[in-house]
Amino acid sequence: MKGDVTFLLHIAVILLFANLGGFVSRKLKQPAVLGQIVAGLLLGPSVLALIETTEALKHMAEIGVILLMFIAGLETDIDDLKASSKSSAFIALGGVVVPLALGILAIMLVKPQSNINEGLFLGVILTATSISITVQALRELRQLKTRQGVGILGAAIIDDVVGIIILTLIISMVSPFQGENILWVLGKIIIFFVLSVGLGIIFSKLLTKYSEIVIRDNRVLTAALIFCFLLAFAAEELGVAAIIGAYFTGVVFSTTPHRNRVSHEIQRIAYSLFTPIFFINIGLSVKIGNVMEVLGLSVVVIIVAILGKVIGCGIGAKISKFSNREALQISIGMIPRAEVALIITNLGLKLGIIGKDVFTAIILMVLVSTIITPPLLKLSFRSSENKLQ
Repeated sequence: MKGDVTFLLHIAVILLFANLGGFVSRKLKQPAVLGQIVAGLLLGPSVLALIETTEALKHMAEIGVILLMFIAGLETDIDDLKASSKSSAFIALGGVVVPLALGILAIMLVKPQSNINEGLFLGVILTATSISITVQALRELRQLKTRQGVGILGAAIIDDVVGIIILTLIISMVSPFQGENILWVLGKIIIFFVLSVGLGIIFSKLLTKYSEIVIRDNRVLTAALIFCFLLAFAAEELGVAAIIGAYFTGVVFSTTPHRNRVSHEIQRIAYSLFTPIFFINIGLSVKIGNVMEVLGLSVVVIIVAILGKVIGCGIGAKISKFSNREALQISIGMIPRAEVALIITNLGLKLGIIGKDVFTAIILMVLVSTIITPPLLKLSFRSSENKLQ
């Protein structure tokens, strides 16, 4: 029972710090998510060491990011998403190719004694975009439904798929027994998207047809959560991130008459409990005590990570006829790395492909990229608004 009581205390402390961090951040005219991440850093091993990341917290944080992406899908206009598919592909392509190349170059320059595999793996880590931070920041700035916001969401989906394929190829080359056949990986990804579209159409039609029954029995939220978690699970099992499954669930519900109701009720659940835990958990997961030992490498990785997305996604956005200001906003939105980058990094360390120095540098890069994105997004959109005035 003692462990259960301690767990409840940790939840209370996390929610208290998350709300205080968000309040302070908003007072400083910054998105609340920034304050929540910093609050997690204060609570974690890097500063006060009051709370450790546990499996239970990780699971609650995972639910938080799934619900956040579900909300993003609900707020996505499917017609706008279709219209931006071409531009999203260009943005994603630039956001993969340039960071991959810069990652290899960084290892060659900073660690000339290292082999090409470490450089390749660092490049793959840098291609991974975690748009959870961006989604929350864009929502607070009321820019999620803009052409830039839709472009970022579409590019992130493509970015995730391409990153999985490249990761599988590299693992197959350096550790054949750990990897899967690339054709099988491609097959599973295709199966997921076909499954998502098929089930989505059926589910959307059923909800529309039996709308009155669903509303009368008050089962809309339950149906939404069931479908969301099922599709998130299917996505993970088929080699696509769970958050992509959650996003597609939101898109499905955005085509039904229940869109606004589901969005309102999901937001109450997410922002009261699960989403703050997700952002706090990012800070809790960071240990920066050994950073000084690899400071040079860390600085290079951070610079390469930021420039890779700014240059690559910026070029893709310009090819897609976005203005210079819009291209900058999109490229900033693609900067954050979090859960996907950390998962790939842990895998690389486990397989012996990357060293502990690169591992530490990636941890710091994740922290910096998640912290700088919200204020940079706020600045970029505010500057464009000022120009219009």
